[in-house]
Amino acid sequence: MSLSLQRVPMLWKTSCLVPVPKTSRPSDLKDYRPVALTSHIMKTLERLILEQLRPMVQPFMDPLQFAYQPRLGVDDAIIYLLNSVYTHLDKPASTVRIMFFDFSSAFDTIRPTLLGEKLTVMQVDAPLVSWIVNYLTGRPQYVRLQCCGDESEYRTVVDNFVTWSKRNHLQLNVMKTKELVVNLRRTKATATPVNIQGVNVDMVEEYSPPLFLAEEG
Repeated sequence: MSLSLQRVPMLWKTSCLVPVPKTSRPSDLKDYRPVALTSHIMKTLERLILEQLRPMVQPFMDPLQFAYQPRLGVDDAIIYLLNSVYTHLDKPASTVRIMFFDFSSAFDTIRPTLLGEKLTVMQVDAPLVSWIVNYLTGRPQYVRLQCCGDESEYRTVVDNFVTWSKRNHLQLNVMKTKELVVNLRRTKATATPVNIQGVNVDMVEEYSPPLFLAEEG
């Protein structure tokens, strides 16, 4: 009935937020990550919808998307990234730069109507599009990975990604965005920081990756 009426009961969209500590000794609200527990019925229905939706949108998906793909996951993304890094070991004076983007309230800034328009372009069945838009209205949501060559191309990819984020109403948190620089040269040279929205991105030696990254050789 939910599918036929293209409506999702509010109870199915209601989440129980559980605060999970980010550190061993949390002392502030910022030390907790909210994890949303949703209805088991909704989770089951999500899988049924996914089986119908995936074949429709598969031709439009980025070939480097590892999330929400069958038989793919974090390990595959890490292996791909490491393999890309290792290819530069045979290149003289090579540097690898990896950008980790952070979004402010990414789940809350996704616009269901904009997603509905994109699904329509992908020729997803209209009733299914209406159901998905209704499902996403009033609740949070999610997003990819890309690779490139020299530094100018790398910076262009970053700029294009920032522009894409603005166009899709995703707010980048530049203060939490980090760049990992792996210098493979014999002579260590200081890399020039990438500037996003007037702020230089912090360069770090290690980082736990979130959703997006771009790589340069």
